[in-house]
Amino acid sequence: MTVSIIRFGGSNCDRDAERALEHLGIDAEIVWHEDGLPADTTGIVLPGGFSYGDYLRAGAMAARSPIMEEVREAAREGVPVLGVCNGAQIGCESGLTEGAFTTNESARFQCEHVYLRVERADTPWTEAYEEGEVIEVPIAHGEGRYEVDDDRLAELEDDDRVLFRYCDENGETGPDVNPNGSKHNVAGVLGDREAVAVLMPHPERATLPDVGPTDGQGVLEGLEKNA
Repeated sequence: MTVSIIRFGGSNCDRDAERALEHLGIDAEIVWHEDGLPADTTGIVLPGGFSYGDYLRAGAMAARSPIMEEVREAAREGVPVLGVCNGAQIGCESGLTEGAFTTNESARFQCEHVYLRVERADTPWTEAYEEGEVIEVPIAHGEGRYEVDDDRLAELEDDDRVLFRYCDENGETGPDVNPNGSKHNVAGVLGDREAVAVLMPHPERATLPDVGPTDGQGVLEGLEKNA
């Protein structure tokens, strides 16, 4: 099993993801986007960063890289795909998931720890948690506000495709604990298949015990459980 972490021009969280996965005993390698997906790929990470300087829109240019057609095909075949931060933006821009991530309500870059409420515990990305459990994971983004039209959001919620919501330490949601203005406090969603997930917070930065909380481990373990 080898998880391919796709590096675009401007990616800067690929090494973080590689180290976090290796800490969990998951074989991972960084793949330059122009080289295509290795044949032995059993999982894919679209890492954080500022691909192509966020020109046009965050994630828009990377979403049009030829490798993303390979990623979409792999997702259709059931290969797990996880998009984190800029990777979440790329995932939305490439049609892997609904919605889009846009400028924070504060119009500022925000780097802080936040609380997330687990909305579903029956997916490979969340089975390490309990439904309603609150976990602590960092954010670091300027365009993390999740937006989707009301009808599609209703469909996402009806289909139980919302994975995480921003909340306080007691699991309560609302505008006061929404760091970027995301619609309905959404922090992470599933694609059409449960093997595809995108989220704005960084689980790979909450994995190594020597640098802080380890609440993000369960999300990354989904790359192995999905395979």
